[in-house]
Amino acid sequence: MLDASLLPLESQSVRLRAIESDDAIAFAEGAADPAVRKYGHLPESEYTPTSVKKMIVREAVPGLTRGDLGVLAIADSFTDAFAGSLVIFNVTELLGEVGFWIHPAYRGSGLSIAALNLAVRFARESGLQELTARTVPENSASQRALVRAGFIFRRRGVGVAPSGNASEFLSYFRALG
Repeated sequence: MLDASLLPLESQSVRLRAIESDDAIAFAEGAADPAVRKYGHLPESEYTPTSVKKMIVREAVPGLTRGDLGVLAIADSFTDAFAGSLVIFNVTELLGEVGFWIHPAYRGSGLSIAALNLAVRFARESGLQELTARTVPENSASQRALVRAGFIFRRRGVGVAPSGNASEFLSYFRALG
């Protein structure tokens, strides 16, 4: 299970922390980006600042408290501005799945790799033994980020995304032990 007391975690360029209501506008803007809509497979088809705040209260805070869901903000380490979202979900005693997206204003800055490395640290220090990730074959940016963060390609297959849609996925894993 995830240990919320370990947050926030920080590297030179990025802070990984619990999502906050102050992130709602930037989250909604980022979630509306065409690339995030295409590749993010988010649970909701549309986000508004109000719906993000409700999601934080109803899902993110309780999930992190229980330790079975980490809806986290990828934040700029200098300004703490919301730069993207990283979610650790399907958490069990030893495993979790990670998904992430970067706000268009922050793309190309290496934040996804740094955030994935912090997610690995968070999961490891929480006692998990493996993180998995899935991406669609045409999302080469996510594939590169996963590989650069030490994830290993496992297989190609069909699965159901957090959006509820079935899709072809490339599955990756990272052992944490």
